Amino acid sequence: MVRVLLAATSCVSVSHAQEWPQRVVKIVVPFAAGSSPDILARIINDKLAVRLNQALIVENRPGAGGNSGTDMVAKAIPDGYTFLLSVNAPLVYNTVLYKNLPYDPFRDLVPVTLAATTPNVCAVSNTMGVNSVQDWLEAIRRHPGKYNFASSGNGSISHLSMELLKLRTKSYAVHFPYASSGQAVTAMIQGDIQFACLPPVAIMPQAKAGRIKALAVTASQRSALLPDVPTLKESGVDDIQASPWFAYMAPRGTPPAVVQRMSREIAAVLKEPDVQTRLQTAYFDPVGSTPEALGQFMNEELKRWKPVIERLGLKPD
Repeated sequence: MVRVLLAATSCVSVSHAQEWPQRVVKIVVPFAAGSSPDILARIINDKLAVRLNQALIVENRPGAGGNSGTDMVAKAIPDGYTFLLSVNAPLVYNTVLYKNLPYDPFRDLVPVTLAATTPNVCAVSNTMGVNSVQDWLEAIRRHPGKYNFASSGNGSISHLSMELLKLRTKSYAVHFPYASSGQAVTAMIQGDIQFACLPPVAIMPQAKAGRIKALAVTASQRSALLPDVPTLKESGVDDIQASPWFAYMAPRGTPPAVVQRMSREIAAVLKEPDVQTRLQTAYFDPVGSTPEALGQFMNEELKRWKPVIERLGLKPD
């Protein structure tokens, strides 16, 4: 009898996945339009809609460092028509940073796929008058508290990158969180803040135009996407490995067969040559993991960053 019930359940699940989707699928991005996850979602949506034979829409729900939109999806009806494309902080770091987080990503959401990663680029405002990592760090050390740095939100990887750098270099600068990387870069161009470590899609167009200076990436080795930008390690700053990643999630209770199909279809889209070209132009490294691999990756990220956040004593501003 148990085998019969299991077989029947499996058939229903497979049938659900084959029939799905019957209407528009919503991808919630908990950040502003023009942000890195928003750009990624729109690149993937174009081809994913073809594979699913159904329209997909991006719904931007920025606020509270990504928590607002993530909470919305965590509480959404798990019918396979609402998904989340989010990043490191709302999915892992904020569980440590915020005492009263309104959702638990490990309890309320299920992994779909790790879609992509990208390096973080440390850049400085032209107003600082520095041209190398050494000059930049020396200026910060000589004038504690004089300079301000931007991030794309409290607890974001851009925030943690700089806090780790301050710790490793025994320096001090004032943190100013912005609603998006684009806003942070605009502030850097205007001289309102002096530096930041942000995704290259926000940094590099302005650096190439000469409006800011890109100095280094926060990775263990140079990125194939940015071969001419050195690592911090090459400049004598070790143990700063902090890169943004982008993952699809679904409300817990979403039919497993739908989750698996969504994961497979996104992975297939990421392998398409024209999609890879668009991703590389926007400085994304495509991944396309299984749901199980993403779940394991998130647990590893929590183990890695929880002691760092606690040691730094970081709290929401």
